[in-house]
Amino acid sequence: MTAGPSDAARIVAEARAWIGTPYRHAASLRGVGCDCLGLVRGVWRALYGEEPEPVPAYSADWAEAAGAETLRDAAARHLAGRPVDEARAGDLLLFRWRDGTPAKHCGIATGPGRMVHAHDGASVAEVDLGLWRRRLSHAFRFPPLPEFRP
Repeated sequence: MTAGPSDAARIVAEARAWIGTPYRHAASLRGVGCDCLGLVRGVWRALYGEEPEPVPAYSADWAEAAGAETLRDAAARHLAGRPVDEARAGDLLLFRWRDGTPAKHCGIATGPGRMVHAHDGASVAEVDLGLWRRRLSHAFRFPPLPEFRP
């Protein structure tokens, strides 16, 4: 089972709540600092509770150094993969910097051709996929959200 339309709206709303959070490598605190993974981790915590697995310390060149699809494999353990051309609002998007390298950047789709992400040297922002589209390597659907309790 995958997240439904109302779940997608809640995921997008939470991702947008992080807009303006400064970029901070390996951080994950809304309004204080986060990197791209920290954004996804923070959205997960806000909507699902405890993170599903601990994130080990990582350097800026972790993907190149390891040479493994660490980010993709972690996403696949907790989310449902889908073809990138079927990605929808509320989906996790993964990107490669160059062909042949592991995916090491992520964002959350907010609508057709748009995402929220944290990028080094900037704050969390909602952007057009534009040039990011050619780097898009994987898409994942979040699991159904727990029942909403206001």
